[in-house]
Amino acid sequence: MKSPFYFIVEPLEGKRYNNTKNIEEVDFITSSSEEDFTVSNRQGVVVQVPLNYEGPIKKGNILLVHHNVFKYYNDIKGRQKSGKSYFKDNLFFIDNDQFYMYKQKNKWHSHGKYCFVKPLEKQSSFIFKRGNEEPLMGEMAYSNSYLMSKGVLPGQQVSFKPDSEYEFEVEGEKLYRMFDHQITLLL
Repeated sequence: MKSPFYFIVEPLEGKRYNNTKNIEEVDFITSSSEEDFTVSNRQGVVVQVPLNYEGPIKKGNILLVHHNVFKYYNDIKGRQKSGKSYFKDNLFFIDNDQFYMYKQKNKWHSHGKYCFVKPLEKQSSFIFKRGNEEPLMGEMAYSNSYLMSKGVLPGQQVSFKPDSEYEFEVEGEKLYRMFDHQITLLL
């Protein structure tokens, strides 16, 4: 079974939510809300690639997907439903714009126009800055082909547009997913 246009994926470890934490061999529920996007599973395993697809993504690769892909929601009558990506039997259709990276041979690769930036710790300054991170600055963690053609490589410090931070956890590290046009400066 293949789709003409979509990747068919299943949630990593078969779980739609990552809302448990194991502490001393006891699983604790960290959130019981289906609406809590911070605990929705954002990784899916590719079961099938689209028909005539000739790109780098293969069956068995892991995709980093949008937070709404695997979530449940309640309709107007309060009935639990799956989102528009749901196909059947814990399988989901993923559009080309619903995923941002893919993992192949234990290495993550940015997809399309997306890149990932690691926030920098706040530097000491005479100017007051909120939070624990340097505002609008970060280290390029996963660049894409367009940015690399412009000389923006992983490990380099960059500046980005305000309100472009879309937070993900990748390999236990906090990263911001961004569009390549949201990178404004190479520092």
